[in-house]
Amino acid sequence: MAEIINMPRLSDTMEEGVVASWLKQVGDKVEEGDILAEIETDKATMEFESFYEGTLLYIGVQEGETAPVDTLLAIIGDEGEDVDALVKEAGSSEAKEDKKEETNETKAEETSKETKEDSSEETAEMPAGAEVVTMPRLSDTMEEGTVASWLKQVGDKVEEGDILAEIETDKATMEFESFYEGTLLYIGINEGETAPVDSILAIIGKEGTDVDAVLKAAKSGGSSSESASSEEKETLNKSESSSNTNEKKEETSKAVSSSSSNGRIIASPLAKKIAEDKGIDLTQVQGTGDNGRIIKRDVENYKPAAKEAPAAKETSAPATETAPVVTPFVPAGEESSEEVKNSQMRKTIARRLGESKFSAPHYYLTVELDMDNAIASRKTINDIPDIKVSFNDMIVKACAMALRKHPQVNTTWNDGTTTYHKHIHVGVAVAVDEGLLVPVLKFADQMSLTTIGGKVRELAGKARNKKIAPAEMEGSTFTISNLGMFGILEFTSIINQPNSAILSVGTIVQKPVVKNGEIVVGNTMKVTLACDHRTVDGATGAQFLQTVKQYVENPVTMLA
Repeated sequence: MAEIINMPRLSDTMEEGVVASWLKQVGDKVEEGDILAEIETDKATMEFESFYEGTLLYIGVQEGETAPVDTLLAIIGDEGEDVDALVKEAGSSEAKEDKKEETNETKAEETSKETKEDSSEETAEMPAGAEVVTMPRLSDTMEEGTVASWLKQVGDKVEEGDILAEIETDKATMEFESFYEGTLLYIGINEGETAPVDSILAIIGKEGTDVDAVLKAAKSGGSSSESASSEEKETLNKSESSSNTNEKKEETSKAVSSSSSNGRIIASPLAKKIAEDKGIDLTQVQGTGDNGRIIKRDVENYKPAAKEAPAAKETSAPATETAPVVTPFVPAGEESSEEVKNSQMRKTIARRLGESKFSAPHYYLTVELDMDNAIASRKTINDIPDIKVSFNDMIVKACAMALRKHPQVNTTWNDGTTTYHKHIHVGVAVAVDEGLLVPVLKFADQMSLTTIGGKVRELAGKARNKKIAPAEMEGSTFTISNLGMFGILEFTSIINQPNSAILSVGTIVQKPVVKNGEIVVGNTMKVTLACDHRTVDGATGAQFLQTVKQYVENPVTMLA
């Protein structure tokens, strides 16, 4: 029997998904647990596996297409089974769902109108001057909030702008300030409790107000103050549409004055901070928030009005006492951003490195190498015609030889076993435009320095030109990443699984060093080994690094 597979919800905030790639095609056999597709959510690209077995009969969302959660993604069933009816039924279900949503919205609007008409007596019961404060939506994805702490208690006086509580959202803990003044009459959500957005958080009003009546009125469909405020907004909109330029100036001054109470500015903490940083006088800023409250966008969009210089004052003031005019800094640029679709290479790199970092317990060991002998040896070798050896070639050779002496580092961790590789394949990380590729030198311990140099240049060139074969990037047992050419002193790398270790190579620096009891100018280089603690213990990693150090500081030993 055919089974319908819908677009899954692969994260708690996922509303829609993008099919990055299909790993099965129509007609392919599917076993339970097989990966059907890679689906890009709002957080990551994830593999989606099948819970059914059979033949993939239909694909509803093509690669690169976006579809809401629960949209028809695929159908799996018996080979040759007719799925046209299922596809049609799924399409009609989606259409019905859309129509249902539209109907619900229409009903909600009608219900709202009826409620406003029929509940005039109930809203009249709301005591005058009482304000219901609800759980605010403090982030774009916030669905509920937790009261971390109350800064005001029942019975305390509250001024506009006072911080009522600290509320923990899905992103941060933020201060929540009051838009009203009066007495805190009621707390609806205690410290440590969690409640959905728009739940009753508190009630502020005149001392002695009947709190039960306020709660009853709020639960029955709103307060008289809300009705009044909506009427005021409608009146204001009408007056704005018929106003001339002079009236607009008067409205601006009223809006500015509405953002202050008894000489106190009503603005959000963030708006105050931005205004302070930019040197903006908040009394000149028009607030567009609730009750004329100044918010972030008001300060960011504020443009100071051009003022005429008072000529009389300038002529009367002595020339020697003229004060410099300081103009507040107002950025003129615009915020902009651009979304670029991630390439499959970038997605693969992200997935693999994420799996490595969060599954393998990394630890890091760093040693400093004396490079004086390596510099001298390289110069001697490169003086021979047609031979070029780099310091990276020496590091590759040293690691390959050290792996032979320390087989524990040349391993792979499995759930039940550890694989000891008898061969030594060294991967060399190469940066390309879209990310990072790791060509592999097979049997590197058997190669000479010059062979290593030639092979690395050949594979790196193929990688940068996108002509490298998959087989040339498979099978590494150890990896080296070198950023010395960029002047990086030292860094740590993420292990290239299934390897157990990776070596990070820094740049060579000249500095004072102590040799034979004297301070002389020396050349040093730092290398850092990242190890998987499941397979490589700290002492084993340290011994491996000591062996690498001995080879690099005495290159002649690598020629034997």
